[in-house]
Amino acid sequence: MNQPARKQRVQLTETAAELLRGLAEQHGPLMFHQSGGCCDGSAPMCYPAGEFRTGSSDVLLGELLVDGIPESIEVWMSAAQFEYWRHTHLTIDVVPGRGSGFSLEAPEGVRFLIRSRLLTDEELAALG
Repeated sequence: MNQPARKQRVQLTETAAELLRGLAEQHGPLMFHQSGGCCDGSAPMCYPAGEFRTGSSDVLLGELLVDGIPESIEVWMSAAQFEYWRHTHLTIDVVPGRGSGFSLEAPEGVRFLIRSRLLTDEELAALG
């Protein structure tokens, strides 16, 4: 199963998990950073783990566990953007089309995107 073992703010669709399996085979351990950039809009950018440097201005949203990938996939967001999104649950999905040239899926003719919904009061309480 591709769902996280504990309550998190982020999850994957099976289509995204399938793509990530192939990307992990090609590139090794992976990570996401949810961009808030102007050029690509706000998109989940997939990188080899550690290639995008995170720091105190970033928030770890969760660590995704994907069957067939031994390492968890960390999902990060800038702290400033998180202030706007803290009340949402994010699902990483895949759709046809070109995303950013910097994200690993770009040559595949697809792009990752975020689907969001408001967290329930119970989910917010569980997340702290």
